[in-house]
Amino acid sequence: MAGPGHFFNLLAENVVFEYVITVPGYPRRVEGRAAVAELYRPYGQVLVLDRCYDLAVHHDPAQGTVVLEYASEGKVVATGAPYGNRYISVLTLRDREVVHWRDYLDPVAVFDALGWPAR
Repeated sequence: MAGPGHFFNLLAENVVFEYVITVPGYPRRVEGRAAVAELYRPYGQVLVLDRCYDLAVHHDPAQGTVVLEYASEGKVVATGAPYGNRYISVLTLRDREVVHWRDYLDPVAVFDALGWPAR
């Protein structure tokens, strides 16, 4: 498993994030810890997560692979509308750092919470 610390400190300097199932306008691929941190910088201005739960961890130490299944619950900052989603993230670890993160989420849950597309 990765070492302790702040989320971004768990990432290798040259980490690659891939967003396989996501929302329009979101990048499909981001390279580098600094770029990932910059991508998430405005997140709290749009959505606030109150909790993540239902975590299931599937770990293959020989391959350095971890699959995370989890859910989140929170709200949209601008409207207070509820937001919840379910995720699957596939991580590759090397030397106790995340070197690759492939993410899947339910885009319809994002659309419903943000009211997009406008109806």
